[in-house]
Amino acid sequence: MTDPAAIPVVEPQDLFLWRERALRLETEVGRVVIGQERVIRFLLIALLAHGHVLLEGDVGVGKTTLLRAMARGVGGPYQRVEGTVDLMPTDLIYHASIGDDGRPRLEPGALLRHGETLAVFFFNEINRARPQVHALLLRLMAERSLTAFNREFSLPYVVIFADRNSLERDETFDLPAAARDRFFFEVNVSMPTDPDARRQLIFDRRFHDTDTLVAEIGEGLLDYRALPALARLIQAEVTTSPALEEYVLSLWTALRDPVAAGIALPDIDMSRLVKGGASPRGMAYLVRAAHVRAWLEGRKTVMPEDVRAVFIESVAHRIFVDPIYLLRREAIVRDLCTAILEKVRAP
Repeated sequence: MTDPAAIPVVEPQDLFLWRERALRLETEVGRVVIGQERVIRFLLIALLAHGHVLLEGDVGVGKTTLLRAMARGVGGPYQRVEGTVDLMPTDLIYHASIGDDGRPRLEPGALLRHGETLAVFFFNEINRARPQVHALLLRLMAERSLTAFNREFSLPYVVIFADRNSLERDETFDLPAAARDRFFFEVNVSMPTDPDARRQLIFDRRFHDTDTLVAEIGEGLLDYRALPALARLIQAEVTTSPALEEYVLSLWTALRDPVAAGIALPDIDMSRLVKGGASPRGMAYLVRAAHVRAWLEGRKTVMPEDVRAVFIESVAHRIFVDPIYLLRREAIVRDLCTAILEKVRAP
């Protein structure tokens, strides 16, 4: 059990100091993972809202390095598993082997190895795992607990990051809507566009040794044990105006019924496009993210630009479309979100 006396106390008068620590973490991770400032900001917002993140992107763009750097920055235990078609939920809970004495032994799996102190859990290629594994993760994301060996295990600090293999279809399983909706953000990690960043990543040997690179991050800059309390305090201290609330409700209405909002996309039958999604939980996550973004910008009131900055990553993965558009879903939904932001007038 974690010693309660060792958990940092988060007080309203200390919010400025916590913000300085958060921005320092963002800066240090940005020196290690270059050309990904936008992604780093989204991961920081998720940590400060104590939410889980689904990452999209090509292989080799630095997702693992980024998550290791963030894990070191919060100072907690980090675990990574690889999604495979034969992975079962029990593989995450325990590992069975035969000891030197010939007797069977059970050792804690990736989720229980560090007890309740697990801070960052990275599930690589989550869509290669079976639905049974997704069900386990769904409960873990929703309740931060799991059942094993006839008892309940609490993981109060864990934040789950996962990525999907979007290039291959064989031996992959689509994430169910309920599991996808539990992710606070879905963030695309793309190749850096800055020519200097690309040159450094290829020719600067500093970026070729991941272990040494990650070690440059100050350990525990933003103590993982304080994140749940800090997340609650940020939501309590940052406010929204009635005009901002009306703006969010208008965005929600347009997401649910784009035809009534006057949204049109080329070659799309808007009357049948949206089949579900943008739930109250999803919109609440959007507002939580906007609160954190405002706080990082040094404000105690949410502005429309805060909502707009996190809108697509908060809601796009919660929108489910007619099957005829599934193959083009990602592009269509992003276009829909962009059109809504352009159509709905901000206060």
